[in-house]
Amino acid sequence: TGDKVTLIAPQGTVTPAGVIPRLKSLKVVGIFEVGMYEYDSGLALIHLSDAQKLYQMDDRVTGVRLKVDDLFQAPRIARELARHVDVDAYISDWTRSHANFFRAVQIEKNMMFIILSLIVAVAAFNLVSTLVMAVTDKESDIAILRTLGASPASIMQVFIVQGALIGVIGLALGLAGGIALALNIDVVVPAIERLFNTQFLAKEVYYISELPSELLWRDVGVIAAVSFVLTLLATLYPSWRASRVNPAEALRYE
Repeated sequence: TGDKVTLIAPQGTVTPAGVIPRLKSLKVVGIFEVGMYEYDSGLALIHLSDAQKLYQMDDRVTGVRLKVDDLFQAPRIARELARHVDVDAYISDWTRSHANFFRAVQIEKNMMFIILSLIVAVAAFNLVSTLVMAVTDKESDIAILRTLGASPASIMQVFIVQGALIGVIGLALGLAGGIALALNIDVVVPAIERLFNTQFLAKEVYYISELPSELLWRDVGVIAAVSFVLTLLATLYPSWRASRVNPAEALRYE
């Protein structure tokens, strides 16, 4: 900061001696970093009047940039401007500047949801096997309850509650760990990088150099709901099997 840099414009000035490049000496008053390598490595900002003098444009400009209150409304606002602007202009929003990047992020988000659902499904299969083993181990107890007047529906309710309780406890622990990690990702990732002396997101390779995280309670709710539904579905077969236990067969060798 404070050093002098010389800016050379690609357009030259025609003189009797030939084309002379346009030069302007500028003073560095600040250095910014947005965390995106493309901008950090190749974007410089100068005062509007200096740019007009360098490109000999007087008081004219080549473009106008609008800042909106809600960034997700930018595509809609750009479409509305295209209908009302009556000059030959190119209108673009931030979603078009790096369309491939944002499509990749959306695809990755969808794939992560599918992968997470498969992981929960595997955990649900483990719950099924646990309850099946519990039913096998408690067949004599189930038979005694049946002989005392317990209905098949009440036996199903017992194992459904047991499986749902296991699922709720696991779901609560998973949500607590996931939320804590999401809120502290800016601390956890640098600590892991220092521990293993590596860098997950190299500036020269990826668009971003840091791993951002924003906790969306809507996504948390969807994940929790899907996980709980899979947990309840996993309890149906073992509970149905428990309700079908024949007291005479279960107590034959007791």
